[in-house]
Amino acid sequence: MVSSAGARQETLSEKVQRVVREDIAVVPYDAGWPESFRRERDHLRAILPADLLGRIEHFGSTAVPGLAAKPVIDMLIEVTDLAATRERIVPILEAEGYDYFWRPSWGNDVPPYYAWFIKRADDGHRTHHLHMVEAHFEHWRRLLFRDYLIAHPEAAAAYGALKHRLAAEHPNDRVAYTQGKTAFVLEIMARIAAQAEGPGPA
Repeated sequence: MVSSAGARQETLSEKVQRVVREDIAVVPYDAGWPESFRRERDHLRAILPADLLGRIEHFGSTAVPGLAAKPVIDMLIEVTDLAATRERIVPILEAEGYDYFWRPSWGNDVPPYYAWFIKRADDGHRTHHLHMVEAHFEHWRRLLFRDYLIAHPEAAAAYGALKHRLAAEHPNDRVAYTQGKTAFVLEIMARIAAQAEGPGPA
């Protein structure tokens, strides 16, 4: 990272390691989170090329009323062209101080990749994560998980308890924290799929 003239640039690997080791804090639901999403959505619409932007959704735990969460607003943003996003959107957001990563959708650094940004407050704490993907990416299925938790408070409560436990077990390891949620998420997605299929033959 550049801290003064002539200082060594932070490598991508160092940047990734710094980000994944940042503290994890799960806090009670904040009724101000939806408004924080709306303000950022409106800001992005105002500064980014309109021809590249499609729908913008609030997803993740902060989008579920009453659910404990890391106090970071996750935003799922449709872009018409990821190559153009790298050329035209990334410079705008980096100039505003957002951290940018060309990120794999899954682990092991394999495609498909997408544009991911971290927005921070003046004190350095994360405030928003921006996930920019094209319309065909699997990320849009994650809205089904959000909607299920909204409709099933008991599942949301169980998810909140799991996150509190994982945050205590992995306070500085975001990879382990995320992996610890995988089985729960897959179970909910299986329920959603079963509901979509409807009852079997009598």
